[in-house]
Amino acid sequence: MKVLHIDSSINGQQSVSRQLSAAIVRRLREANTGASVAYRDVVADPVPQSSGMAGSSPLLDEFLAADVVVIGAPMYNFGVPSQLKAWLDTLAVAGVTFSYGASGPQGLCGGKRIIVASSRGGIYSAPSPAAGMDHQESYLSSFFGFLGAQIEFIRAEGVGMGDEQRQRAMDSAFAAAGALQAA
Repeated sequence: MKVLHIDSSINGQQSVSRQLSAAIVRRLREANTGASVAYRDVVADPVPQSSGMAGSSPLLDEFLAADVVVIGAPMYNFGVPSQLKAWLDTLAVAGVTFSYGASGPQGLCGGKRIIVASSRGGIYSAPSPAAGMDHQESYLSSFFGFLGAQIEFIRAEGVGMGDEQRQRAMDSAFAAAGALQAA
């Protein structure tokens, strides 16, 4: 199994999404002893702004080669970090990751598993009154659904709502990461 690990938080070692994405990758490696992992930090090594590149690129090739993609995605201002958005823009390539046909768009990444380590300062999951402001997980679901990939979220939610809530959120997220199935 080939794993691609992407981190996008600007908060370094204090980042909840980085800690959680690392725990997910550790769990995948435990479950698949032969797994190889490629790592990309889109903050330390920024991706140039683009809007879907024609043909191949190292970033696209890296994504296409992976069986599982683990993405550390914090919520910034109700959406994804701009660094992560720039990386995502390199993946949407007509004829490579999706195509248009008579019945509309079709994703070409059907065998790919996406696991998102989501962190949020507040609580945005339904039935929260703030659920309508979630443009992080809804965007990622739409984007990867468009590509035909299967996406799942492990979230630490409410990490900015005091020490007790932060610890509960992190404990719950780490437990979910530890329970991940290999395939």
